[in-house]
Amino acid sequence: MKRAKVVVIGSLNMDVVVKANRPPVMGETVMGEKVHFIPGGKGGNQAVAAASLNSETWMIGAVGGDPFGQTLVSSLKEKNVHIHGVKTVEDVATGIASILLSQEDNSIIVVPGANSACSPADVDKHRERIAEADVVLLQLEIPLPTIQHAVETAKSFGKMVILNPAPARELPADLLRQVDYITPNESELEMLTGLSPQKEGLEQAMYQLLQTGVGHVVTTLGREGAAVLSPGKDLVHIPGHVVETVDTTGAGDAFNAGLAVALAERKNLIEAVSFAGKVAALAVTRLGAQSGMPSRKEVDEGVWKQRGSYR
Repeated sequence: MKRAKVVVIGSLNMDVVVKANRPPVMGETVMGEKVHFIPGGKGGNQAVAAASLNSETWMIGAVGGDPFGQTLVSSLKEKNVHIHGVKTVEDVATGIASILLSQEDNSIIVVPGANSACSPADVDKHRERIAEADVVLLQLEIPLPTIQHAVETAKSFGKMVILNPAPARELPADLLRQVDYITPNESELEMLTGLSPQKEGLEQAMYQLLQTGVGHVVTTLGREGAAVLSPGKDLVHIPGHVVETVDTTGAGDAFNAGLAVALAERKNLIEAVSFAGKVAALAVTRLGAQSGMPSRKEVDEGVWKQRGSYR
């Protein structure tokens, strides 16, 4: 099998993960159970996940000139991610994600820090890596001009582009038209289209996003799996898997990395989404985003029980 080559352009954060029985309401203090400092950021998570799946993976991003930044770069290197595209910005703090784990779900506050310094020039410095890649994978935790330039650069080389539109924000039409695969969850889908999947219907919302010119829409549905809509085809639902959930942080990142690797290996879209779902299912059975990413052997040899049809 051809080994996938994936370039991930995006954020690098230190995740400060607190576990509590329940989230506080505004103005309230609750006692937490544990705190962990775990390498994260959507870009870093996706790069580690792709490398864990035996992809040759390059990371382009930025960290601060502080101990957190050093830890993040060392962690990427230990996970077999190529780090030459990660720059250190002195006198700027590394990005932080404050994550509350409670009742088998999470809430997250992100402070971008050095991620805001990831620039179009950084993309240009590593054009040769993009030219060699099968897939370029991006998210929305770095500046939008950098994302736009990265997509334009990837398309100039004829590369496949996957955009994970998280955290949710409005996106320009000229960017969406260049994206081959967009992977919103249901709340991100609503932000991008103005249509609620619950009220107006999932298929209608996905169809509206498809009309912007993106190549394919893949909506992640948590434990229910994912839905796929392509031009001229019916909506396809790929069921989720029955697993014991420990930490949902990074589940979407695991899914996107799995999708990127599978498409780079020339799997068809339905096969790729099915593979991505298995990666995400294994990831949520472990604590921590990067530390919880499964190996290729674990995904390929796992025993999978599907949940059944969506809604």
